Amino acid sequence: MARTARIVVPGLPMHVIQRGNNRQQCFRGAADCRRLLRSIQEQAGETGCTIHAYVLMTNHIHMLLTPPDARAIGTLMKSVLQEYTQYFNLKHQRTGSLWEGRFRSSLVQTENYFLVCQRYIELNPVRAGIVTSPADYKWSSYRSNGNGEPDPLLVPHAIYLGLGESDEARRARYRALFSTEIGEHALQHIRDAARSNGALGSTAFIEQIQQRTGRKLRSHRPGRPRKTVQS
Repeated sequence: MARTARIVVPGLPMHVIQRGNNRQQCFRGAADCRRLLRSIQEQAGETGCTIHAYVLMTNHIHMLLTPPDARAIGTLMKSVLQEYTQYFNLKHQRTGSLWEGRFRSSLVQTENYFLVCQRYIELNPVRAGIVTSPADYKWSSYRSNGNGEPDPLLVPHAIYLGLGESDEARRARYRALFSTEIGEHALQHIRDAARSNGALGSTAFIEQIQQRTGRKLRSHRPGRPRKTVQS
């Protein structure tokens, strides 16, 4: 049976998740992490995708990115995953697949949901119990988005830029968002949207995407997250 085409709307951000095959370890050291990030940066330049946030976990990766056209995200992921697998297998003397099938993804509504999703990504190491603060984890975008460390991979989204008029004001406002936990409702909404390759947003947003694409989306726990969850 033919695979269902992924829903991509040029100019709308997407949350992307790629897991290791059988949840196997995909990174065995800093050199591996640097290699994948360099590959993502190169392919982002080639495809025109802009990367807003990311995290590299032991056996999976998350990214928040905006594609310029419907094919860009698929091209980027295919090239990055193939190149990294070849590198990883050669370096670690192994064969076979490294990644679990197709990557998962969801469209992300910019209003009300973008920063929730970005926080979700950067808080992965905290939820996993690896660190107590996202600033303590090296392989994520938080050190740049929250603390201003240079990261050539990242292109800030307009929603993030709107947090303040200056870099410091923006970062301070962004760090303050992390003082509030993401509620369970919002966490499950994010996970369900990505699992079904659907959309993360309000009921109205999902309806707009359906009308625009002519595709039926599965709706999980629709509605706008409470302000206490996202602010």
